[in-house]
Amino acid sequence: MIKMQNIVKRFGESTVLSDVTFEAKEREIFGLLGPSGAGKTTIINILTTQLDADGGSFDTGATLFETGLMLDADGLYGRLSCLDNLNLFADIYGIPRKKGAEALQSVGLSDAAKKSVNALSKGMRQRLALARAILHEPKVLFLDEPTSGLDPTTAKGIHKLIQGLCDNGATVFLTTHNMEEAVKLCNHVALLHQGKIVEQGAPTEICQRYNSYKTTPDLEAVFIKLTGVELE
Repeated sequence: MIKMQNIVKRFGESTVLSDVTFEAKEREIFGLLGPSGAGKTTIINILTTQLDADGGSFDTGATLFETGLMLDADGLYGRLSCLDNLNLFADIYGIPRKKGAEALQSVGLSDAAKKSVNALSKGMRQRLALARAILHEPKVLFLDEPTSGLDPTTAKGIHKLIQGLCDNGATVFLTTHNMEEAVKLCNHVALLHQGKIVEQGAPTEICQRYNSYKTTPDLEAVFIKLTGVELE
């Protein structure tokens, strides 16, 4: 479904992505893992055509209309209510406004439908951004650090939502520096360090390869062993 082949990206004289190659299969959760500054957001920006690559090729297997996107900068309209934000995008997509109320319900924000975005907590705001990303039932969903800074209970709820989306047919491309989150959610992962893929595969298989499978798979130990870098 989502493929990158030998992707290179430069900013001036700095090469931020070097020969990046991976494939995310249809209807799976694929995790791109690495510390801040590794190049994860740059890869999403290329896949969603917000940036041009300087070399290589890619394919997401979906049109822009079939793609959902949740970035750190959520782009929500602060003065509008939660429901008005979603109704606005429903109109843009040309889908019934009832989809907005359904999306709010799916992320547990029905009671906040009339609340302005500026009055939301960070966790509620991130759930609203996720509701907007899934409003039009996309085939492919890009999520950039969707649980960063959230409390464990809120993060667990978002994990459940993401898994449900995959179960219902979506392909989910997830970036995170939380290796434990990746083990819980992802069918396959790629470990990114300084713009290069240093390992990829199923989390359990990677951990077995590097003898980092104690009671549970320990991807963070693998990453440290490969790069010498501890994650934040």
